[in-house]
Amino acid sequence: MNKLPLEDIAAAPAPRLGTLSWVGMERIALPLQVAGQAIAGQASAGVSLDDPTARGIHMSRLYLALEALEGQELSLPRVAAVLDTFLASHEGLARQAFLDLEGEALLRRPALISPLSGWKTYPFALRCRRDDRGLHATLDLTVGYSSTCPCSAALARQLIQQAFDADFTEMPVTREAVHAWLGSDQGILATPHSQRSQAHLSVRLDTGRDELPLQRLVDGVESALGTALQTAVKRVDEQAFALANGQNLMFCEDAARHLHHALRDQPGIGGFALRVVHAESLHAHDAVARSEWNWREEG
Repeated sequence: MNKLPLEDIAAAPAPRLGTLSWVGMERIALPLQVAGQAIAGQASAGVSLDDPTARGIHMSRLYLALEALEGQELSLPRVAAVLDTFLASHEGLARQAFLDLEGEALLRRPALISPLSGWKTYPFALRCRRDDRGLHATLDLTVGYSSTCPCSAALARQLIQQAFDADFTEMPVTREAVHAWLGSDQGILATPHSQRSQAHLSVRLDTGRDELPLQRLVDGVESALGTALQTAVKRVDEQAFALANGQNLMFCEDAARHLHHALRDQPGIGGFALRVVHAESLHAHDAVARSEWNWREEG
């Protein structure tokens, strides 16, 4: 029996004319490699539909082009090559190509003092577009850290001072007595409140560079804040973490300013927008600060 050729409905003229800014697929499962580690990623792939008479695009061509990223270290040149394939496979239909890649980068981080280390995840999204002006790339990244409220630290110190005055009203103030008092429950009568916090970054990348600067950005952010979240620790690391928090008291405004200056010094960045969130342990709401530099979200 002769088989009839399969009909391509997409090749038929559109019943209603019009161009579309983006057509494609979202939430495509895609294995990626970031900072040398294999991760489970997701892709959103699309092109513009600039032929008003065309019924649709060739989605399978976009899907198959993503295979070029499997098992390869994620980089801007590889993403640019995939976008070129999107456009070449839609010649006459599309003038812009889009590719968003999302996942959680997996980085091994050392403890503060001991030789221990462990893994941390960093949610990211690489958002890229190819048009007649070239390649455009933005990296979104979330980095967690700890923050201790300066106001609560001052109030805690005041309570400790008051307790000291009360306990030593009639007691001789000797070195031994003060040393013993500081090591007692009275010596830490009140503690400042800390919160697990997050820095959300959107960074416009210099597309002339090959590397994806994800790990370099993480290192810069954690260094600027000084209180990165820890993985495997011993007591000596926990003590060092307490010291770091005590020496880096931060309102959300302080954290945003630290990051603003640190990001401006990072090479390969054309602009950025940042948002820090301190999930307060005192209040039921969050404290938030934002900052931008040379930032204009491109359509």
